[in-house]
Amino acid sequence: MDLQDFLLQGEGREEDKKDAWHYFQQAYEHQMKGELEEAVRLYKRSLDRHPTAEAYTFLGWTYSFMGKLDEAIAECHRAIEMDPEFGNPYNDIGAYLIEKGQFDEAIPWFERALQARRYESPAFPHLNLGRVFERKGLWDKAIDAYKQALTLNPDYALAKRALGRLIGMLN
Repeated sequence: MDLQDFLLQGEGREEDKKDAWHYFQQAYEHQMKGELEEAVRLYKRSLDRHPTAEAYTFLGWTYSFMGKLDEAIAECHRAIEMDPEFGNPYNDIGAYLIEKGQFDEAIPWFERALQARRYESPAFPHLNLGRVFERKGLWDKAIDAYKQALTLNPDYALAKRALGRLIGMLN
């Protein structure tokens, strides 16, 4: 996402949107450095200035880094309420459910991510579906999901490794 995309979202004053974008960028930088408490504080400041589905999703992602999966899921639900067409929070909820060991519950979230109109990384839910199918022993479905991820993103290293590992295991 860039500033222009951020500024086009929803109603609000231009100044508030610019401030929100600035806080969002700072939060992301802190998150990537592992400074999670500061990232949470800055994402919340961004949301106070101008709420966006992205900021809720990234706040949830930060909570997941902290092991706060229920809070992460709650933030993704807020993102979906703001923008049901944004695919990331659907995929993220599914990923958090995998972490909680709730594989069957995760599947519909990945399927919803695949149907989202606004999603820059549609290979992610395919990989995650593959992970679920693999854990459930549904090898053919897992292989198909990994292949679909690679069709969408031929350079997706995680999907390449997962597919190679699974095929090697089955041979």
